[in-house]
Amino acid sequence: MYEFTDAVDFYIGIIKALKSGIINPHSPLEEIVLKAGNDSFAYIDNRRDAKGKQGYDLWATAKNQCEDEEQFINWIKSREIAEKLLYSKSEQFPDFIFKVRKHEGKLICGSLLELKDSKSGSIASFNSTLPTKYKSLEEIDVINSKNLVSRVASIIDSKLSSERFYHTFERRCFYLVRTHAGKDDKVKISIVDGSFFETLPKEHLIYQMFLNILRAHIEKKEIKIPPETLTQLEKALSQVTDQTIIASSQIIEKASVRPRLRIMAEVHSEGNPHSSFYPEVSERSLNFIAGAPAYKKELAEAISQKIPEIEVFTIRHRRNGEHGVFQFLF
Repeated sequence: MYEFTDAVDFYIGIIKALKSGIINPHSPLEEIVLKAGNDSFAYIDNRRDAKGKQGYDLWATAKNQCEDEEQFINWIKSREIAEKLLYSKSEQFPDFIFKVRKHEGKLICGSLLELKDSKSGSIASFNSTLPTKYKSLEEIDVINSKNLVSRVASIIDSKLSSERFYHTFERRCFYLVRTHAGKDDKVKISIVDGSFFETLPKEHLIYQMFLNILRAHIEKKEIKIPPETLTQLEKALSQVTDQTIIASSQIIEKASVRPRLRIMAEVHSEGNPHSSFYPEVSERSLNFIAGAPAYKKELAEAISQKIPEIEVFTIRHRRNGEHGVFQFLF
């Protein structure tokens, strides 16, 4: 549980904010996150609207450590952050990163949070990267083709960012999903563990995707390839598994552009916890969904102690086994 205590605290924070009336199920997801998350973020992608619309200043703590605005600006510039980026919408992955913590000498938390809002019952497409259970800052920088996210996070995480494995330790990925947005009788909101979407290792998924593309071209163009040659091609493609390499810009001789591939993904209905495959996930509910072995008695007790009316049950993912659900009805 310790590795994603930040996500659990965030879930409890949303429930408390709903109860107090600070937010409602139809509030913009960004507003829900910022009002429920308090000062728990190391990175916010849309810092412009966070401050302008929600009054949330990611840099507030850092500013308080400086004598005045000028000193703060000079200090930020010394950390290679341009002043214009302080309150910009960077459009990088992910939408939010929670602050890192340390437990028994080990870095924990620092979870990633992506927002997925939809007016229908389906989950909005993943436009920047494949949904996974874990990602490191190092991987995020390659996906984005720049290191802005890790630079901002390291400033906010302060001393902990100097830890040896800060950029490489695996952080949990969570997805704040809302379906039937704006429909009071049907809306569902869930914080979903990335394991719910990663039913196959991403390396296998990438390889199979390119293999499918190859087979489709062979069939469409009616190319006759000896079985031995096709086997060799498939074996070669099986090595194309690293999304960080695929997402990086490519230098091609004599080309005036540097092409890069961005892998998008759509969620199969069986991978959507709000679909009819999982009727236990009720309408007008806020859920925290975690896969085994993350779902444990310890986690259930921790949440139930703070929110007694939580209902705890399990659902069986059609493609990825048992997941625990903590459900709050509103």
